[in-house]
Amino acid sequence: MSQQTILYDKHVEYGGKIVDFAGWMMPVNYGSQMDEHHQVRSDAGMFDVSHMTIVDLSGDGVRHYLQHLLANDVAKLKDSGKALYSCMLQPDGGVIDDLIVYYMNDGWYRMVVNAATRDKDMAWITEQAADFDVEINERPKLAMIAVQGPNAREKAISALPVDVVEAVSELKRFFGCECGDWFVGRTGYTGEDGFEIMLPESEAAAFWDKLSAAGVKPCGLGARDTLRLEAGMNLYGSDMSEKTSPLVSGLGWTITWQPEERDFIGRASLQQERDNGVQQKLVGLILEERGVLRGHQKVVVENVGEGEVTSGTFSPTLKQSIALARVPAATADHCQVEIRGKLLKARVVKPVFVREGKAV
Repeated sequence: MSQQTILYDKHVEYGGKIVDFAGWMMPVNYGSQMDEHHQVRSDAGMFDVSHMTIVDLSGDGVRHYLQHLLANDVAKLKDSGKALYSCMLQPDGGVIDDLIVYYMNDGWYRMVVNAATRDKDMAWITEQAADFDVEINERPKLAMIAVQGPNAREKAISALPVDVVEAVSELKRFFGCECGDWFVGRTGYTGEDGFEIMLPESEAAAFWDKLSAAGVKPCGLGARDTLRLEAGMNLYGSDMSEKTSPLVSGLGWTITWQPEERDFIGRASLQQERDNGVQQKLVGLILEERGVLRGHQKVVVENVGEGEVTSGTFSPTLKQSIALARVPAATADHCQVEIRGKLLKARVVKPVFVREGKAV
């Protein structure tokens, strides 16, 4: 049975078109996905992301535990509130999930994981904690609202409680801060500046209304997907999964290899893959002919081999069809994509198409 976030009634009130997403009843749009996309690129939009899972990890052994659990190294985090993006891997190097972890102090980290992977994530996190002095505390009574866009911070600050404003007004990018029962991270999934705001469920509906009154428009899952794809951000289950490693998913930069003695889960498999020569890579595609790129379409690279589109869409900002694709490592600047039985030309680019509203 599908679940509802605490803001479900607000989505209905604001005219959201509700669909099932990973077992949650969520708005795909509030009328026009295209308008919502442009709203975030040009001004400010808000997304209900309360279905995501917030986990607090604490204890004397928490840092060593996370150094074992994650491919990226939390030892990099020296300043309170600093965030780190990482993959959590299987022993064979497959990606269980991608996530953000915030360092709050030596005995407390906050982690945010995906909604669709909640059950397996929590089971894995708990299983791996058995040999460490760490306490795992899921926070299901916290809602989460993402406010994104060039004017997002200014408009969000006008709606935030006064004591929270004082804490977040000078917040640096990719940092978070605790403000009583509220937690604000200067993070996002759109390629725009903004906040991801965690707050008590009891205060979420009123805050949604305050954001709306400040000119922050509700946006649905549809715009969230086109925005993240323009920004070249991976979607779990499409661009990486348990069957793919970070090395073939454009996420090699999230692996911290030094120090060599840090034996994180999946390290041996990744080292072997790296030493043998990585056979594939994740690239961006821009279609040069008429058509729409979609996931699972075949990519043909002449005299090299074949690959597959992992995520594709029409880019409202570029007004072209774009995609992420996993292709042979020797792929150069051009390829063809099979669409409805025809091979159409596509240009291979670095997998970031738009950053802060501008074409890259």
